[in-house]
Amino acid sequence: MSIADIRREYALTGLRRKDLDPDPIQQFQKWFQQAVGARTSGRVLKLLVRMYKRVLLVTGSEPMEVNVMTLATADKKGIPSSRIVLLKGVDARGFIFFTNYGSRKGQELSENPNAALTVYWADLERQVCIAGSVIKLSQDESNAYFQTRPRGSRFGAWVSRQSDVVPGRESLEKEWAQLEAKYPGDVPMPPFWGGYVVVPNRVEFWQGRPNRLHDRFRYQRQPDKTWIIERLAP
Repeated sequence: MSIADIRREYALTGLRRKDLDPDPIQQFQKWFQQAVGARTSGRVLKLLVRMYKRVLLVTGSEPMEVNVMTLATADKKGIPSSRIVLLKGVDARGFIFFTNYGSRKGQELSENPNAALTVYWADLERQVCIAGSVIKLSQDESNAYFQTRPRGSRFGAWVSRQSDVVPGRESLEKEWAQLEAKYPGDVPMPPFWGGYVVVPNRVEFWQGRPNRLHDRFRYQRQPDKTWIIERLAP
């Protein structure tokens, strides 16, 4: 089978203008809770999600991480790059993730503090596309999250000078052992690590539909901070 022959029909549910919350953050949180199974809208959707989870149980497959998202950034020349990161929070400000400030994405955000995010939930045939400006979280807020990370993940933040060239895995493992000896108790947050929040000015909600006639709605932030909602052609 060629790549061009791979197709999927979307027929799970639809999305109507009247179903949307006036605030895109609230709408995202509603969809996110549905993605993690906290609640579902409609009997049919609830039944289909339950069936999907049973298939995963029978096949031994693990459900996809619902907080996985693609982060796209660009440098000062406008050359883009993208990668997968984990969404670690959503509040009235926007969408939060954490990383090494010296990484490629960190360097690009220092040059061009704008980014785009895409979250895709294949089991619900949904995606959310977000674009906006990016600001750093405070050190206190970043540290509060850092202390919730597993001990190994905290060491990992220290060891990995993300995006730097390394001579081999042995050098990483050696530094790891040195850090374990240095910090037998609490592991402090590295000064080169922390969080960002993507403050949205555009949020699109996409629901797959049959025959590629998908439902697609865009929230656009207005100068007075309100949002206008428009249906877009799929």
